Amino acid sequence: MGMQLGYTMMTEQAGPKDLVGHVVGAEEVGFDFAVSSDHYFPWLDEMGHSPNAWVTLGAAAQATSRIPLMTYVTCPIFRYHPVVVAQQAATLQILSGGRFTLGLGAGENLNEHVVGAGWPPADVRHEMIMEALQIIRDLFDGEGHTNFRGEHFDVESAKLWDLPDTRVPIGFAAGGKQAATIAGELADVLVATDPLSELVEAFEAAGGAGKPKVAQMPISYGTDKAAAVTRAHSLFRWFGLGWKVNAELPGPSAFDAASSFVREEDVEGSIPCGDDVEAVIESAKEYADAGFTHLALVQIGGDQQQPYLEWTRDRLLPAWREAFGS
Repeated sequence: MGMQLGYTMMTEQAGPKDLVGHVVGAEEVGFDFAVSSDHYFPWLDEMGHSPNAWVTLGAAAQATSRIPLMTYVTCPIFRYHPVVVAQQAATLQILSGGRFTLGLGAGENLNEHVVGAGWPPADVRHEMIMEALQIIRDLFDGEGHTNFRGEHFDVESAKLWDLPDTRVPIGFAAGGKQAATIAGELADVLVATDPLSELVEAFEAAGGAGKPKVAQMPISYGTDKAAAVTRAHSLFRWFGLGWKVNAELPGPSAFDAASSFVREEDVEGSIPCGDDVEAVIESAKEYADAGFTHLALVQIGGDQQQPYLEWTRDRLLPAWREAFGS
């Protein structure tokens, strides 16, 4: 099977009712899967939204019937305790009829600072997510009660009373070879944002051969290319900062300041803008060539989803099937 085409429920740019309507439309159009961000804050004030992803996904699970759903990604170490994430994921898997994948990552200061637990260095966050991953896996096993005493988390006699018939697959976000190796050893899906073949190679070498490898790519569709570039700059100029920077910034004002040097031409050079199908296909080929099996596109602009869905149905999807054979 070739690289599958995904839809992104971008919770930072639309309210919950609209997000559910968008993913229903994505299913009707023919997208292969859908992912959802899980934020407490948008990156920029201009984005204007950030509803609870889990409540929204529960509604989406009931409003759709075919399209697989995935968190992209949930941080299980600050806002959510791992036992709560496990319970949410198991419940959503039941509601969706086995269509859910739990995507996990080490999080961003932007969202996690709200609980007042501070923002430790990256190595400590990695220790925390390894403990969280073990706790969640143990709860998914469903073998009696889970007790855990770790450096960062304690679990006292926890049990998931409603386990799905199909175990929830776990995706693990990797920005480097070490994390990709962990994903291959302990997770069912590789999650990434950049088209880096070394991530895929490390994942497969550590046990991920034959498992899904999911990435994400923003685009700014619009028949007026100049307007599409301006929209991408207004809402996504933070994108080029890189995730090592993005993980550390504490709020939208910091992202605004950090991206103040980014010009419209910089955004245009890194994000496909306009209605050129071939430009999107060419950018997506970088991910296919790197070995990714799934690519979720992000259409920039919460109020631009319906024309994007129509364009995808009429023009992008046929070209995608021809290019990637999915």
